[in-house]
Amino acid sequence: MNKTIYLVGARAAGKTTIGKLLAEKLNYSFIDTDVYLLESTKCTIAEIVEKEGWEGFRVRESQALKDVTAPCRVVATGGGMVLSDHNRAFMQQRGIVFFLSAPAQLLASRLIADPNVAQRPSLTGLSIVDEMERILSERHHLYMDCATHIISVDCEEINILSQMLDALNIN
Repeated sequence: MNKTIYLVGARAAGKTTIGKLLAEKLNYSFIDTDVYLLESTKCTIAEIVEKEGWEGFRVRESQALKDVTAPCRVVATGGGMVLSDHNRAFMQQRGIVFFLSAPAQLLASRLIADPNVAQRPSLTGLSIVDEMERILSERHHLYMDCATHIISVDCEEINILSQMLDALNIN
């Protein structure tokens, strides 16, 4: 197997953390599209959104997806990557897509504990819990639509990794 593995899901689902573990286990390279954008533009997501709006950010995010796609690579995508029909089709055609699924309350508690939360602008202006509930209700079907495999991340990292390796038929 030498396909690209994409991780999709809401903010704080663990795409970066789990992605690094999976890449190490598979001897793949790892990249996070948000980090790639930060390094290639020298701007945070908040700064890009401030300068170009969400639409401009989404265009840059779609280009980043194309730029980082490569064989034998695990790609952690931004939470909104699935908003574009083209991005969902691109990932399905070029690799394996894992949807890291988590309840809104778990995502909110992780975001509250995350010291980098200020770098991630609010999408709705709501409280973190309310925002995560809204985002999940709006995007859940999009995550499901492009997922090759659905992985519950409401458990220990070792269990998440095990579920992913089982899905890939790697023991």
